[in-house]
Amino acid sequence: MIIIGGGLGGLSTGCYAQMNGYRTRTFEMHELPGGCCTAWDQGEFTFDWCVSWLLGSGPGNDMHQIWLELGALQGKEMRDFETFNIVRGRDGRTVYFYSDPDRLQEHLLWHSPVDARLIRDFCAGIRTFKKLLNAYPFLKPVGLMRPWERWRMLAAFLPHFNTIRKSLTTLMTDYSARFKDPLLREAFNFILYERHASFPVLPFYFQLAAHAGRTAGVPQGGSLGLARSIEQRYLRLGGEITYNAKVDEVLVEDDRAVGVRLSDGSEHRADIVVAACDGHTTVTKLLDGRYLNETYRRLYTETIDEPGQVYPGYVSAFFGLNRPYPDADPCTTHLLTPQEATDLVGVGEHPSINVQFRSRHYPELSPAQTSIVFVTFFSDTDVWRQLVEGPEQASRVRKGELLHTLRVRRGRAYYAAKRQVRNALLGLLDQRYPGFAEAVVAHDIATPLTQIRYTANYDGSIAGWQPFVDGGETMEKELEKHGPVLPGLANFYLAGVWTTIGGLIRAAASGRHVVQFICRDDGRPFTADIDDAAPPTQVVVPVPAKPSPASAAEGHPSVLTRQGA
Repeated sequence: MIIIGGGLGGLSTGCYAQMNGYRTRTFEMHELPGGCCTAWDQGEFTFDWCVSWLLGSGPGNDMHQIWLELGALQGKEMRDFETFNIVRGRDGRTVYFYSDPDRLQEHLLWHSPVDARLIRDFCAGIRTFKKLLNAYPFLKPVGLMRPWERWRMLAAFLPHFNTIRKSLTTLMTDYSARFKDPLLREAFNFILYERHASFPVLPFYFQLAAHAGRTAGVPQGGSLGLARSIEQRYLRLGGEITYNAKVDEVLVEDDRAVGVRLSDGSEHRADIVVAACDGHTTVTKLLDGRYLNETYRRLYTETIDEPGQVYPGYVSAFFGLNRPYPDADPCTTHLLTPQEATDLVGVGEHPSINVQFRSRHYPELSPAQTSIVFVTFFSDTDVWRQLVEGPEQASRVRKGELLHTLRVRRGRAYYAAKRQVRNALLGLLDQRYPGFAEAVVAHDIATPLTQIRYTANYDGSIAGWQPFVDGGETMEKELEKHGPVLPGLANFYLAGVWTTIGGLIRAAASGRHVVQFICRDDGRPFTADIDDAAPPTQVVVPVPAKPSPASAAEGHPSVLTRQGA
């Protein structure tokens, strides 16, 4: 088996294939495993780009089992936080979205007693989903479930049908509009760091419930550490991975995938080919648009370019500081005025920035008495494209080796825009965290085009198809009906985030699922086992001390500002 792509979907596919007796070789364009799950060094600092919370970090659910089967968490400390996110309004008032729904309810009621009914309803939904997490199926794709397995899955959800139905059919933008308090009305849309206009209430319940159940923490060693752990599990199972190897074409003979051709012209043959890379690249370039039924043709030539169908790209800024900020909250979304957002290139009509003191998540990635700050905002890729003079991606030889993700020259306008973003963020952060600007000793700015350079993801998308809209819904139905294949092409399968909707656990689960389909097609039983290394441990990171509702009740809720934390 040949696997295209060494991200988490590809590594997972390789692990499960090796567990089931297949000999695999993975080709990865970059020199590192993990794809979007990555980090890089800048002097003494390691800038961690991906994991802000990891679904399945704690025990008791299918997600956790998958990570243990992949060897991702063993021997590591899982860090759970007492807040999921904090949203700071333009007037300085701050809402703490606590992991504990009881504590969250008390805090929200203090903010706005007149919204008591809606607040209690929301927190009750979190408690319901906390019960549902352990029943949510990840181990087996719905398309392979027997009728009795589907009925068992539905039976687990049936007692909570009304909560699920309401949360799935009510957009968060509509739900939040019911709040009388203006800050809560806006802040609820930013619980998941950015504003997701197409999301119903359900994913908000799911993520907060996972946090409440201590199964959405962060793993010691960070994102690249997670990818490296799975890579090592894959190698121990006998898999082979080749880096700096870019696949240009899937070789097809008599409507059967028989191997791949790399950018250096070499051909590699296999009985099975699995594409765990960018979906658009796979179907339009590696296969030159062949083997697309009407559903896939519409998805990848029409739907994909409609607004809101795929996850947008990010602008990401890292700042390494020569001082600690011990009282800084781990994660805060700051709502911005239009004037404050003027220099943030590509930012949307609801401007905000998410600020993470990454050294709170991963203290091992920076020296003692220093800090790493990670700032992100959704950004329109086309705005950045208009600034570029050169190619988005280019391969060239360095020290005798052909490399595919090296920096490319993009022109003065592009670099001027990055400096503009950096300076704007420094100004904003210095106002909120006194002394910030003068403490910066290292920095880096990444745009959606950086994402394209490293992963070839379409339009710099961070996670492929968006859920709850036509693209994601259509893809799910197609996979449930036919499996992760392309019609008319034998021995070819699809894996990774473009075959599912969601983040890292979905990518990892897709590898398990595609191997289950392959085993079915080969008439062999599927098997998987847990890596027997040392189990993970869990710790809880407390919220920094701040005024209690009782002590602050005499004043306006605005006393709960960043400065008062």
